[in-house]
Amino acid sequence: MKRVASYHNKAFCGQFSETGNIFLTACQDQFLRVYDTENGKFKKRKKVAARDVGWSIVDTAFSPDGNFVIYSSWSEFIHMFNIYGEQETHMALDLRPADRRFCLFSLKFSNDNKEILGGANDGCIYVYDREVADRTLRINAHEDDVNCVTFADQSSHILYSGGDDGLVKVWDRRMLSELNPKPVGVLAGHCDGITHIDSKGDARYLISNCKDQTIKLWDVRHLSNEAAQEQTRHATASQNWDYRWQSIPRRSRPKQSLPGDSSVMTYRGHCVLHTLVRSYFSPLYSTGQRYIVSGCATGSLVVYDVLTGKKSGKV
Repeated sequence: MKRVASYHNKAFCGQFSETGNIFLTACQDQFLRVYDTENGKFKKRKKVAARDVGWSIVDTAFSPDGNFVIYSSWSEFIHMFNIYGEQETHMALDLRPADRRFCLFSLKFSNDNKEILGGANDGCIYVYDREVADRTLRINAHEDDVNCVTFADQSSHILYSGGDDGLVKVWDRRMLSELNPKPVGVLAGHCDGITHIDSKGDARYLISNCKDQTIKLWDVRHLSNEAAQEQTRHATASQNWDYRWQSIPRRSRPKQSLPGDSSVMTYRGHCVLHTLVRSYFSPLYSTGQRYIVSGCATGSLVVYDVLTGKKSGKV
């Protein structure tokens, strides 16, 4: 392993494009850096000054065609810029939130490149339509911050959200309505706020990372009933520590499942502190998604075997 770049400030985001030939970083110095990684090289293509940044850039995403990057911060806008071309195009996409103290903690492009999905600190899910250049939906989704959103598969019809209320919710994009913001299902079993979710891409399985120091594997064919949801709400509401600067209370590490926990598997052994630590299924093309790779507050990457639930490695 070798160091290929270093910064004077904390880097909050690092992401490869879908093809793997571009790598993007977003740093607390308010710059985004785009690197060309084709044929094993690591060469800086461009350095982009972020706009309207509050505290730091929080999340980034590549467009499906690989031509654009979007990013979010403590701002009412999503910002988008082009990767290729001599002339920089930098656009602000207004989400028109009700509260000016606003941040999208998570954002994703739809697979058809037409919409941008976001989850925010006001408990809402936002949908921005690129063709009409306007926010088209604002859904009251969770009782607390929405920390993560993602699509279930390439159809972009089903989407998932996770919040600080400890619940993962399943939504059908075709049925989303601001007047009746009802999910098609809820997954309950965590004891604290959700920090990240990742779909396996088959519209069946997903994983959620949580401040209760666990990752859970879910099958959306086995949803949670209202009693199980209430167990999670109660457990989450009883938490009174702040993961950003406090150590983990012993009671925040559950050894037994909550009544009604509908998850398929629970993975323990990594540390969720300081930031919204993320976890992903390993790549389909090289591992068959046999593993889960999670960040860790110790600065390591922890690898779990999906089937056995055991740690397979630590980097």
